[in-house]
Amino acid sequence: MDWWIILIIVAVLLVFYVISVYNSLVNLKNKVEDQMSQIDVELKRRFDLVPNLVETVKGYTKHEKETLENVIKARNSYVSADNLGEQLKADGELTNAISKLFALTESYPDLKANQNFNNLQSELSEIEQKIVYARQFYNDSVLKLNNKIEMFPSNIIAGMFNFKKREFFEASKEERENVKVKF
Repeated sequence: MDWWIILIIVAVLLVFYVISVYNSLVNLKNKVEDQMSQIDVELKRRFDLVPNLVETVKGYTKHEKETLENVIKARNSYVSADNLGEQLKADGELTNAISKLFALTESYPDLKANQNFNNLQSELSEIEQKIVYARQFYNDSVLKLNNKIEMFPSNIIAGMFNFKKREFFEASKEERENVKVKF
């Protein structure tokens, strides 16, 4: 009779442990998804702002058409991306194109003095910082989830319930290079 009680207690404790680990995995998975949506929110703000910035710059830089077209092309690539990999690639292209766009301001003193441009540039810089922080939080959440999925004994439960590792947000090859602007 004593064995049955011990066996029942061990079984109940095991069930509670499985439930606890499962719930923590779900919590981490949802946190990763939330952090990715936070990145999307900031990217959406940036994409909404970019056309206004480009239009403001166009008035001063009529012959810098290629740079402006690259910004719009990169923006449109992100909007039409079908998956996370394509979105990350397009985001890197847009970041690179925007940095080149800002470099143009050095050649146009009137543009630097334009209040609309300054406001847009300031707002875009703020959004860029928020995107950086959102990416950091996303990667932190991915790290926690991936660790939980890989570490013993939670890896057994993660495997039972088909939890999958997530990809980290990584800078593209273009983003790792120095920006080169030629006029």
